[in-house]
Amino acid sequence: MARQVTYFYQGTKKTITFSFSQHFDIYEGVAAAEGVDLTSFWAMEKQIEMSCRGQGIMKNYRANEFERMGFSDIKFVRDETKEPKEKK
Repeated sequence: MARQVTYFYQGTKKTITFSFSQHFDIYEGVAAAEGVDLTSFWAMEKQIEMSCRGQGIMKNYRANEFERMGFSDIKFVRDETKEPKEKK
């Protein structure tokens, strides 16, 4: 199922379609949309993952590196048109 992701890249707001069948996560999706090579990022991420414990370190590294690359405010777009389910 395709979803939409919104993000800022070098000060410009952009929206793309995203699918988990094509990309591992939204960070990989926005990098692919902008043509950013993530080879060195993945290598460093793997080294950090092997040497550190805890998810907080990985999330912090990912957020800081993508901000350094020019990305910010990466998030899924919520579909506001769907009607909420009724409670029984």
